[in-house]
Amino acid sequence: MKALCFYEHGELDVLQYTDVPDPEPGPGEVLVRVRACALNHLDVWVRRGWPNLKLEMPHWTGADIAGEIAGLGERVAGWEVGQQIVVEPGVSTGEDEFTRQGEHSLSRGYVVLGEQVRGGQAEYVTVPAVNLAAVPEGWDFYETAAPLLVGLTAWRMLIRRAKLQTGESVLIVGAGGGVNSMAIQIAKLAGATVYALTSSEEKITKATALGADVVLNYRENPNWSEIVYKMTGRRGVDVVVDNVGRATLAQSMRVVVRGGRIVIVGNTSGPKVEIDTRLIFGKQISIIGSTMGSRQDFQDVLKLLWGRKITPVVDRVIPLSDGKEAFRVLEQGEQFGKIVLVP
Repeated sequence: MKALCFYEHGELDVLQYTDVPDPEPGPGEVLVRVRACALNHLDVWVRRGWPNLKLEMPHWTGADIAGEIAGLGERVAGWEVGQQIVVEPGVSTGEDEFTRQGEHSLSRGYVVLGEQVRGGQAEYVTVPAVNLAAVPEGWDFYETAAPLLVGLTAWRMLIRRAKLQTGESVLIVGAGGGVNSMAIQIAKLAGATVYALTSSEEKITKATALGADVVLNYRENPNWSEIVYKMTGRRGVDVVVDNVGRATLAQSMRVVVRGGRIVIVGNTSGPKVEIDTRLIFGKQISIIGSTMGSRQDFQDVLKLLWGRKITPVVDRVIPLSDGKEAFRVLEQGEQFGKIVLVP
């Protein structure tokens, strides 16, 4: 089969669209014919690598998978070849105190498709049958792939971790990414007032269409924290979603209300941040980490999706063979929403 893979960590030049061995489903697994796989910043970080990340090479990323069942491993029941499915991107490889509590993403045995194990940027992939979810009629493959990881991540960080309440306010730093375009929708569903930052007039229009109440261009308003602070009557916002990191966290800490929460699921500008700890204890700020989610979180997101309560945000669909261009667009931040690769 063909895959968009790499044999060593690095930048765009290490990516190859080439032949790799066909996977075979083991006991309890299914073989999925990949029809669409959405890109995430996670794919970039994995390709670049980090200390102690040990992968079997060649490796290919891709957590958001929509497709059809192409084969069944031993001891798999309740599924048929040809069924249209999506795949929960987080895989539990064992049982421990966290999985028994339903908190799968806290388990040491929790892995993400495309991160620690090979993902969906290929023509076929094998996954545990417990990770499958059937797709109702009337859905395109690219629509169902786009919101999976980002919807799961946004739901967990806002609803489970930050415990967002009706009537609260949220600032989403960088509205163009997949997680944050979904976070706008989930925050509005929760009954929050949504402030958002983005980089162009086109993205402002799109963020507003998703439900954001106030959208600022951070390039034109580099002191955005002061502007939002004044907009809230010099109170600040209850929750800040900051997945940018080094470039923005200081302003996020200034704009959050006293006793407020900053939730973090990424660091697109870099992981190492200098923090003025006086703001943390002086304002009694809670800095909350979050990632992925539990199986119940995934089911909650799918219920919203199938009920058309949230809308997949697809920027463009690109053939897997042109995957290098898709990664370039993602790394340059030119997209709003998700880029979807189609084998």
